[in-house]
Amino acid sequence: MGSVSSRGHRAEAQVVMMGLDSAGKTTLLYRLKGYQLVETLPTVGFNVEPLEEPGHMSLTLWDVGGQSQLRASWKDHLEGTDVLVYVLDSTDEARLPEAVAELREVLDDPSVASVPLLVLANKQEAPQALSLPEIRDRLGLQGFLGRSWDLRACSALTGAGLPEALESLRSLLKSRRPCMAR
Repeated sequence: MGSVSSRGHRAEAQVVMMGLDSAGKTTLLYRLKGYQLVETLPTVGFNVEPLEEPGHMSLTLWDVGGQSQLRASWKDHLEGTDVLVYVLDSTDEARLPEAVAELREVLDDPSVASVPLLVLANKQEAPQALSLPEIRDRLGLQGFLGRSWDLRACSALTGAGLPEALESLRSLLKSRRPCMAR
């Protein structure tokens, strides 16, 4: 893929979005691109979209399919990743252990050893959504020593929390930039 590089004052970065199927990755991708609600189908393979933020950065967002049969190929998308975004369905408590196991497997890959992590707790508009402190504890995020991470609430449905998620993404990229001399 690539790495954060600078052309003038604009940063370019590769961002990979992963998460279980139906977590809302593709809907989030298109919301971040500025589209209103878009009907999506399960992603088979991946979607790649550029995201230009005037005055800030140029991102290439990789939205990788999350069906169980596709997860074995997740590692193929990790090399050159500047920030990993893990999308979690905050309402799917039954599959939370599976989501945690998949996240840990991804983070164990040597190619993302120093890559910052942004966890997006999607579907926060739903009344049965888990709270951020509960998600943080159940994911064990405090145990990710030596890795920059952030957890943000959002809603792909309403767009709530996406400006804060982008700000967090920018911050995580800045935290990584000093070790980006590749």
